[in-house]
Amino acid sequence: MEIDPALQAGPSQPIAGTSTLPSRTENQSHPQQGSTPTAAPERPLPAAHFYSVEYPGYVQPASASLAIERLGGQHAIDTAFRRATGRDRVESLLELRLRPGNPYAHPIPGEVVPTSNVVLKIVKRKRKRKDGVADPGDGAIGEYTVEAVGVVPKTARFRSMADFQYQPDMSDPVAQLRNAMDTMDVEGLLQYHIPPEKEEYTITAAEADPSAMDIDPQLLGSNAPDSNAIPKTKSNLRLFPPPLFSRQGVPQNYNYKANTASVETIVVDEDTGEEKKRLINRMRWKGFGPIAVSYTEKNVPEKPSAAVEEQRGQADKKILKRLGELFQERPVWTRAAIFNQFMPLEVRDIINSKYLLPLVSYVFEDGPWRDTYVRLGFDPRVDPDARFYQRLYFRNINHPIVRPSVVTRRQEQRNESAQARFSGMDERRSHIFDGKTVTSETAAFQLCDITDVMLKEMIEADDEDSLREGCNERDGWYTTHALERIKTVLRHKFFSLLLGHVATQEECEALLVPQEGTDKLPQRHRHRLKFGKHNMAKGALPPEDAAAHRLMTTLEQQRKSLKFPPQ
Repeated sequence: MEIDPALQAGPSQPIAGTSTLPSRTENQSHPQQGSTPTAAPERPLPAAHFYSVEYPGYVQPASASLAIERLGGQHAIDTAFRRATGRDRVESLLELRLRPGNPYAHPIPGEVVPTSNVVLKIVKRKRKRKDGVADPGDGAIGEYTVEAVGVVPKTARFRSMADFQYQPDMSDPVAQLRNAMDTMDVEGLLQYHIPPEKEEYTITAAEADPSAMDIDPQLLGSNAPDSNAIPKTKSNLRLFPPPLFSRQGVPQNYNYKANTASVETIVVDEDTGEEKKRLINRMRWKGFGPIAVSYTEKNVPEKPSAAVEEQRGQADKKILKRLGELFQERPVWTRAAIFNQFMPLEVRDIINSKYLLPLVSYVFEDGPWRDTYVRLGFDPRVDPDARFYQRLYFRNINHPIVRPSVVTRRQEQRNESAQARFSGMDERRSHIFDGKTVTSETAAFQLCDITDVMLKEMIEADDEDSLREGCNERDGWYTTHALERIKTVLRHKFFSLLLGHVATQEECEALLVPQEGTDKLPQRHRHRLKFGKHNMAKGALPPEDAAAHRLMTTLEQQRKSLKFPPQ
């Protein structure tokens, strides 16, 4: 039933201009022979405008004021209708509160939409006898008078579903705090305290508040045939509803169909040996990654996980055999190093299969061998020779942090391959650092893959100042002093190559001289890399400054090589 708030408070102000109802309709009755149909006469509509509310409930004239109150009052209704409709329809909202004053009762949202309706006043007159009683035998029903009293340009409708309702215990301190906040009760706010948690989440019905929620006995594990013997219990969880339960405003056609991916299986309880039935998702994701262990774990995995082992029969026998041989020759590999041992098509198969590497290796999550593939059963923490497989990584602040798209990465790989072929550089040596060439803008090398003469001499040192008696989580088998020296030289050589300059022996030795009066190495230079497609991050040089920097570097190198005196 519709109610018209305007009829309660009088019609609204007319909108500028007048509206007419285009009622030029032809006579639908069959005209007599020779007669011509006549158009219905046009009648102007009144200028009065009314606003209509489609109230989702029964409203009688005596309860119209109660309906207006549950809509927020006359002011809330007027505000909703004054707002714009159409594209700004979201702003024209009206809330119906079936339990006004209860902050935990979620309202039903209504929407004000534009309409083109007409309000009609219909009067029915019955014929009466002189004594004032209608004549039942008279065939004439009476006269109807229809008069247009106004138009309805806007209507409030409630078409969305009501949200889930939950009523908590209003005697709870949290509920009392909420009421105090709504009424701005200062004394109630000051009296609030956090009650102790008794962990009595289930109580009998006699002890519970009348508004508490009943608990199904089957949820408590009570399957007794006599339901009367089961004591009635209620929840004492002190649950308070969220601001919104569901965001769905319209019903969904669920059809109550079972999940096609769920299958029934039998599992055995390891403690009791009892067989139970359970549903599992046969389409669930199976992780085929290598087993990851942290440095603090005492033991390393001896065999792959069960999910990976099941895929052994589907693995490429040739690639799997080659991987086993490589890990026997060298127990620890980086991803780039192991991929460089295969042809591009074989690398693609290793990446796509996802279980070839996990069949022969595991990975460390942290420590000196972080993000390296280690042969199953081999523990580098107990073998001093495993220091050569430690991994050093330097972060390049000029390298892009945002991951490029697949198309961009493929194009970059093609460009790098073409550049490598043009320069005669072997692509499959990208994991090796010789101090003279650089293949990428990120430094991630194993010590055994560093062939630079100066660095190799420092890595192979086995004196007391270079090695530890036991493995360390941060520095591995090297002392902190020795590993910092290796990092300093490697960092300087690598970033010098990115700048187009091969670091000299004198430059590196100068970096290894401690500061006067301390054992600390001098502060390393913060390299500002050349401008390029990967160097647009913070600290990158503009193109013109980068070109000037390269020119000055080249002139400086020529001056030193020719031993020109400084001007």
